[in-house]
Amino acid sequence: MKDQTEASDHKTRAAAWFRELRDRIVAAFEGLEDRPAAHWDGPAGRFEVTPTRRASEDGSDAGGGIMSVMRGGRHFEKVGVNWSEVHGTLAPRAQAAMAARGVPGMAEDPRFWASGISLVAHMRNPHAPAVHMNTRMFWTPNAWWFGGGADLNPCLEYPEDTAHFHAEMKAACDPHGPLDGADRYTKLKAWADEYFFIPHRKRARGVGGIFYDDLNTGDWEADFAFTRDVGAHFLPAFLPLAEKRRDQPWTEADREAQLVHRGLYAEYNLVYDRGTKFGLETGHDANAVLMSLPPLAKWV
Repeated sequence: MKDQTEASDHKTRAAAWFRELRDRIVAAFEGLEDRPAAHWDGPAGRFEVTPTRRASEDGSDAGGGIMSVMRGGRHFEKVGVNWSEVHGTLAPRAQAAMAARGVPGMAEDPRFWASGISLVAHMRNPHAPAVHMNTRMFWTPNAWWFGGGADLNPCLEYPEDTAHFHAEMKAACDPHGPLDGADRYTKLKAWADEYFFIPHRKRARGVGGIFYDDLNTGDWEADFAFTRDVGAHFLPAFLPLAEKRRDQPWTEADREAQLVHRGLYAEYNLVYDRGTKFGLETGHDANAVLMSLPPLAKWV
């Protein structure tokens, strides 16, 4: 009973934090939209908020979430900030994938619960970088873990922007000490460089950040605190860059570079992204899962 009560408390607290973070980011992004744009005379963008439901095979309640998408804004050409809390039984393919990753008991018991926040922003100004962030908690009757991270995806890179973003990710990591005997930031930066690599293009999709998965040190409170810090450092990492670049003049060549880079981003998310695969295989709302795709992209 104690274990069940503790698990329920952990789920409630994690889901509430991810929802709070979602609300905080949505408000900040709409605040940026209220700023005038030198190169776009449209109205300030606002998020369209839609409840989502996870489809279960037997029609029973399997949770859902909130899909928040802004399209055609002054500064955000498209941005999604989604929150979810889902549960149920994994489909055989997802169950087999989890079992292959070594999740304890998954081969025998496919029940799960998961909650998290997922964000992707595609900016109007080609000089303003696209960005991705997500954090999540996953639970099964025999295991729990956290995962997530954030990475920057400029089509026109500015080294000082890259340095700022990475400094904030390091600031999220450093108070929590080493991980598996290694410097936490160094380890998670290398993991991001590996994870966000596009093998068929032989290049990274952006300039990196941090990434982690299957985080269970045995101390739930410590791992949850770290995950909260990753989320809390997102706005300080990204918003100053969006503000700095929002009115920078651009050319048609800059826009071309942006659209081609978005094609690269789409390729990664459709072919390799673990979250995209999991969301589609577990019956979550397809529009919410695929909100990460850019509004316009180009291939050459």
